[in-house]
Amino acid sequence: MTMRTTKTLTATASALALALGLAACGSSGPADPAADSSSPTMWALTGSSEDIFRSSVERWNEENPDASINQEFFANDAYKTKVRTAIGAGEGPSFIYGWGGGVLKSYVDAGHVEELDDFLAENPEIKDRYIPSVFENGVIDGTTYALPNNNMQPVVLYYNKQVFEQIGAEPPETWDELMALVPKFNDAGIAPFALAGQSKWPNLMWLSYLVDRIGGPEVFQAILDGEEDAWSDPAVIEALTKIQDLVDAGGFVNGFSSIAADAGADSALLYTDRAAMMVHGGWVYQNLKNDAPEFVESGEVGFVPFPAVEGGAGDPANVVGNPANMWSLSSTASDEQKEVAFEYLKDGLFSEEYTQAMIDSGAVPAVNGIEDQLAASDDKDFVEFVYGLAQDAPSFQLSWDQALSPAQGDAMLANLDQIFIGKITPEQFAENMNATLGK
Repeated sequence: MTMRTTKTLTATASALALALGLAACGSSGPADPAADSSSPTMWALTGSSEDIFRSSVERWNEENPDASINQEFFANDAYKTKVRTAIGAGEGPSFIYGWGGGVLKSYVDAGHVEELDDFLAENPEIKDRYIPSVFENGVIDGTTYALPNNNMQPVVLYYNKQVFEQIGAEPPETWDELMALVPKFNDAGIAPFALAGQSKWPNLMWLSYLVDRIGGPEVFQAILDGEEDAWSDPAVIEALTKIQDLVDAGGFVNGFSSIAADAGADSALLYTDRAAMMVHGGWVYQNLKNDAPEFVESGEVGFVPFPAVEGGAGDPANVVGNPANMWSLSSTASDEQKEVAFEYLKDGLFSEEYTQAMIDSGAVPAVNGIEDQLAASDDKDFVEFVYGLAQDAPSFQLSWDQALSPAQGDAMLANLDQIFIGKITPEQFAENMNATLGK
């Protein structure tokens, strides 16, 4: 096998040590020294889009010294806890980074976020810039409360072409083909799948895709609608059973429940040839470009849609993931902070430089009219693949932990963790989750 660079292996060792030795924790960048208490605050995530957000705000602050923005960054897992607590206490940031769905609705119901319809009516070109299906994730009961701020992020199946060549295999197109690969990779001493189970939310990508492939998007819609015993749908039970079959077959890397996504150790397993595949979001490609550029540049990373399930009612062209992340504005921000925030949303967000930087990072912005830029990208294969998935999908389902209410989402991740480690049965999962319906 080709040896990776020393830089990559060193980074990998650090990532693995962090993942296996520490629980995920938050981190933040230094506050902008030019900002003061009257400046709007912006909280965002470390990782794939961090440099783009940071550069955008730094450019904005240089060009608008009297309307600066104070920006901080946090690791994913830590952020989700911190931001809910802060918003509930009336101490949240002016710009709230989110995913739309049930979490956004909980903020709306509590009066924590600002309505944006008047702002959009005064600036109709802003709404027109977005792909409509993505824009709709910021609309609650007919009113807009959030705007997309980055890229479309369907969940895909990444694979290491080199290890596939080693065993003479092709990426799976069906669930049966996926299961048949498991013993082949195990026999070769390679984990079939990397998984950051400690963070819990990566487990969800498996459940949401399998339920959709088996039963179609209507199954989760019934859960969202709070229909009685919706979690007991046969598609949910079958999906959970298939997950436990995959675990029992040795489908995931040993110790997966101790690996944290924030440390990047799941991706590291893929690009150091220790795992053959990984089911993860579109943002991972950006992380791979940063952490293992030679893995990307050499063309060793492959990507395909999540496999179909034979006999399933769901369309194999459906995707799950995040149509995009969103900016909401805090209702507790001062009038001065809101004024600056509105100006940034109008002139700073998805400026020409912002959009091109996102494409250069290997991401697909959630905006219209970028086909020519994608075709000219160094990452043409991936960005056009993602753009096609999102544009052609009959259903693009938001990540369930964000689509559901916070209480339901937390309960779902906790119970799904118990499924993956074999502590409860699919029927027990359904019973536990049915008790959360309507909460």
